[in-house]
Amino acid sequence: MNEAASMAIARRFLPSTSLLYSFEASARHQSFTSAAEELNLTQSAVSRHIRALEEHLGAALFTRDRQTVRLTQAGDVYAREIRAALRYISSATLAFRANPGGGTVSLGVQPTLGTQWLAPRLASFMKQHPEITINLYTHLHAFEFTENTLDASIHFGTAEWPGSEVSYLMPERVVPVCTPELYERFSFRKCEDLLSAPLLHLVSRPDAWERWFIAQNIQPTSLHGPLFDQFSFVVGAALGGAGCALVPRFLVEKEINKGQLLELVAHPLESEEAYYFARPLARSLSGALETFHHWLLQEVAAENGRQTPRRHKFQLYLEAAKG
Repeated sequence: MNEAASMAIARRFLPSTSLLYSFEASARHQSFTSAAEELNLTQSAVSRHIRALEEHLGAALFTRDRQTVRLTQAGDVYAREIRAALRYISSATLAFRANPGGGTVSLGVQPTLGTQWLAPRLASFMKQHPEITINLYTHLHAFEFTENTLDASIHFGTAEWPGSEVSYLMPERVVPVCTPELYERFSFRKCEDLLSAPLLHLVSRPDAWERWFIAQNIQPTSLHGPLFDQFSFVVGAALGGAGCALVPRFLVEKEINKGQLLELVAHPLESEEAYYFARPLARSLSGALETFHHWLLQEVAAENGRQTPRRHKFQLYLEAAKG
C-alpha cells in the first residue's frame, strides 16, 4: 500500500481536532464542566463533542452516573494515546515555527549533564549548523519514547532501553573535591584522611563513597554526611564548605580551574554505568538528528583526547593505600 492510500484510509477514521480537544480535557479533568471552562466552551458543547466522538468510534468513552463521569477502561487508553498525539502535533508545529528553514532535534537529557556539559557546547553546534535547532528537555529516568515527542535522549545507566537504538557515548569518572578551606582544616594528605571529614552523598548513589574508598584499597567503617537528591545540590554544598563531594569531573571543571574547589586526586573511579545516546527505532533517523549525533561524538572524542587543564596550585594528589 502506497503512502497516499494509507493516508486516505487514515483520514476516514480521524475525528476532528475539536472533538479530540474536548475529549482530552474531559478525560484529564474527569469533568465536562471543567473541560468547558478550560476550553472556553459551554458544558453542553463539550457534551455534544463527546457524544459525536463516541458515535464516530462506535463505543462509549465515559460512564455517566448522575452528575459525574468516569473514563471507561478503553477510554483511558484512548485518552493517553490522543494526549500524546496532540502533544506531538503541537511540538512539531512549534519546532517548525522556531526553525522553518531547517531541521529540529528535541533531545531529552538529565538536568546536571545538560546544564554543565551539553548546554555550554551548543553554541559551537549552532555556529557549525545554523539550520538546525536543538531543543532540550530534562528527564531523570528512562522513559517510553511513545509517550512523548522526543527524537532522542542522552541517558546515564546501562545500554538497555526497549524499543530504542542505544549507542555508547562516554564513561563517567568521578573525583573527590573540597574547598581550599576544608583542605586546610583537615590537612588531607592521604586517602584515609577523608574518613575524618564530612562526606556529601547522593541519594541515587548511596554507596559511591564506599566504592571509591575500596578502589583506593581502603575498607571504610563509617561514612557520615548529609544526603542530597541532585548533583547540583552536592556541588553547591561542597562550594559552601559543607564537606567533600564525589562527583563527575566535568560537573566541577570550572570550579576546579578557578580554585574554588580542589581535586583530591588518587586513582579516578570510573562508574559502573555510562552515558548512552538513545533514539526510538519506531521513527526514522532524520538528517538533523544524524548530524547532531555525529557532532556529539566529536565533542566526546575531543573531551577524552584533551590534555589535562592547568591545575590550581592547591591541588592535592592523595596517596592511596598500598595494596
